[in-house]
Amino acid sequence: MMRLVAFSFGVFLAASLRAQEELPKDPVESFDIEPPLLNQNIGLPNSGKSTAASDSQKELDPEQIRVAVEKAKKSAAAGERLFKSGVLAKVEAENRAMKVIRLETDLAGARLETATQALAAQQNRFDTGEISQSDLEIAKSALVAATNEAQAAVATRDRAELDAALLNLHRQQKLLALGSGRKSEVSRAQEKVAALQQQKN
Repeated sequence: MMRLVAFSFGVFLAASLRAQEELPKDPVESFDIEPPLLNQNIGLPNSGKSTAASDSQKELDPEQIRVAVEKAKKSAAAGERLFKSGVLAKVEAENRAMKVIRLETDLAGARLETATQALAAQQNRFDTGEISQSDLEIAKSALVAATNEAQAAVATRDRAELDAALLNLHRQQKLLALGSGRKSEVSRAQEKVAALQQQKN
């Protein structure tokens, strides 16, 4: 009996030593599977300053942003399908759709910046007599079109963010009424709606 216990203990000790060898030596190094951090207020999208927006401000390349918009659209379409099949939460599908709107606003802003720079370059060429007045007018028209597109995109984004904030407020109020929510979350959602409405006015 003692031999069986000793043998079992020996096997256990060898297995635990082998498992220790497989663990990461560096405490900063993470495991292969690591759960994502949970967002405390998951129903409320970021306040207009998404990671994509900050990245696009650093590098205003319309082509790169256009590619990001296409990827975000595919992700949003997949998110809608996954929500309908019960795999993905509705909030996540809504956040994917909001990301598309924000990226489209970034794209319109990048195109506006490009049109502004193009007009400045064309103005310099016109001043030195390299191009005609009609070429300069084409650049001016392109800037007007880009300005209108950017303004429309910002208005769409602002409306979508306000709608999302109102939806989040109703969700938080329902959760509180059901006993699953917190008053602090409702207050935060109300403050977000009030701030967005004030910006709109």
